[in-house]
Amino acid sequence: MQTLTLGRTGLTVSELCLGTMTWGTQNTEAEGHAQADMALDHGVTFWDTAEMYPVNPVRPETVGRTEEIIGTWLASRGGRDRLVLATKITGKGQNVRPGQPISGATMRAAVEGSLKRLQTDYIDLYQLHWPNRGSYHFRQAWTYQPPKIDRAAETAAMTDILTTAQALVAEGKIRAIGLSNESVWGAARWLHLADTLGLPRMATVQNEYSLLCRQFDTDWAELSVIEDMPLLAFSPLATGLLSGKYAGDVIPEGSRRSLNPDLSGRVTAQVFPAVAAYLGVAARHGLDPCQMAIAFCRTRPFTTIPIIGATTLAQLKTNLGAAGLTLSREVLEDIAETHRAYPAPY
Repeated sequence: MQTLTLGRTGLTVSELCLGTMTWGTQNTEAEGHAQADMALDHGVTFWDTAEMYPVNPVRPETVGRTEEIIGTWLASRGGRDRLVLATKITGKGQNVRPGQPISGATMRAAVEGSLKRLQTDYIDLYQLHWPNRGSYHFRQAWTYQPPKIDRAAETAAMTDILTTAQALVAEGKIRAIGLSNESVWGAARWLHLADTLGLPRMATVQNEYSLLCRQFDTDWAELSVIEDMPLLAFSPLATGLLSGKYAGDVIPEGSRRSLNPDLSGRVTAQVFPAVAAYLGVAARHGLDPCQMAIAFCRTRPFTTIPIIGATTLAQLKTNLGAAGLTLSREVLEDIAETHRAYPAPY
């Protein structure tokens, strides 16, 4: 497992990140611990979670359960310094603090809650799960209308969050901050305020990225490279679509699709032909399709760390096999040709 420096944070992380959002719904505590053990045994020391997890579905009675499972793993295994832990504060519109936007005050309370559940004294990377003003992610791009915001109020709110982050860093409770489901304008504004006011910079962004979802490839790619803001790519397998397990529009028992039939808008008339094409690329080159899809993310001209998740140890083992996989020029050419044929299947 290769390691790399996470942007300008000084943190050293594994080239793959372990996703944990199924722990507490699709996975029991024991299964979550087994996944954690396997990931660490393979050198995955970068783990991602969120205060609202688990998902599928998000329910008030399970909010925070994933962090608790990580916390009990840490309590039983020890060695907190072996890991780089990332978690997130939930924005308004979910079951954590409904209707409340992210602010300095809610951020401080959320950090304290996560620290308690994780049974740790510090969080390495603390992320804003989505911006207060909304976003175009999760298929909202098809009807997206830029928000009409009060620029002064938005600036004040961002400054409040960054000022609180500075205090939390000084207190040793977090080490770095990052974004998720953010736009280029939003990231640029956060960076401008940090640089102008001498406050902590947003270090990373966690947006969706896969062979089927490549919104990051243009303006975001430019900002990522110039500002040294790595992409933490969630859903690199497009919620399992790229594994081929849903081919033929089937819904395997116990799969994510059995709980979320349209996979949050990813199941469309166009997606199965695109998936079939990528499965064909993998087959022609003798590659596992999951490993090919994950390895592709690591080939991008901007720093990309795929977040791999699984509901079984067998799936996780397959995904871990993407570490160190080098895709040939021929494979990348086939992928590029397929992308041109199916540029936006959902």
